[in-house]
Amino acid sequence: MQVTPVSNNLNQTEINKKKDRRMKAGVIAASALGVGAALAHVAKRQGFSLSPSAIKKTPVKDWAIFGMYNKNQPGKRVLELDDPLDIIELAAASVAGGTAGGAVLDDKKYLKAKFKEAVNQLLGNVLVPIACVGAASKLYSKHKEKILNFVPQIAEKGKASIVFNKALKALPASIATVASLGIGIFTGNRVSNILNEKIFHKKVKRDIKGSDFAPHVDDLGMAISLMSEKSKFSSFVQRIVPLFLCVPGIEAGTHREE
Repeated sequence: MQVTPVSNNLNQTEINKKKDRRMKAGVIAASALGVGAALAHVAKRQGFSLSPSAIKKTPVKDWAIFGMYNKNQPGKRVLELDDPLDIIELAAASVAGGTAGGAVLDDKKYLKAKFKEAVNQLLGNVLVPIACVGAASKLYSKHKEKILNFVPQIAEKGKASIVFNKALKALPASIATVASLGIGIFTGNRVSNILNEKIFHKKVKRDIKGSDFAPHVDDLGMAISLMSEKSKFSSFVQRIVPLFLCVPGIEAGTHREE
């Protein structure tokens, strides 16, 4: 009987680990490239120039992705990422890039699993939750005045009391956003599982993971925008949205489980 040397097994294990690391790095790059291209398109649509010469003349702090809202500069153009269509475009580009990267760099036997996860990420973690949060936001806006009438307020005798009252008024919007987001992710997960079963004719039981919440930093921004029209903090939240929207693409591109 021939015995395979232990060292050969160890070498193969190391080779597989290196291949996996290269694949994951490639998927991350492909997802980031997709988000970057979509972000450039959104920036151009909002009036930012993509001309290299114009970008070179513009201070880095004023570039579309870095520019922050400043109440002392009311006329300053700032990239806004609070439109659901913009978020969907970024997420779709992320999933397309990540899935394509995984399809090229990973073993072809995992291709079907990646497509299933792509459906789950785009439909279950983006489209359905955004629809739920958007519906809740519209409903809240319609009845905002009536709702805020029930929110208790303290006598404003200084800056601390003013901030406290603002925080109290922000609670209903925050609760509505978190609740609708939870409902959206749960519903989206179930809908995407059913759709995958119809497409691939196989029972699917894909549970909700912590990373499923990553694309919804924009919903935090939505909650913040409900409590104050514009602020540096809401601007900052919108600036990190593209980073979190890389996650759906990375999850889809690196997925292997059936």
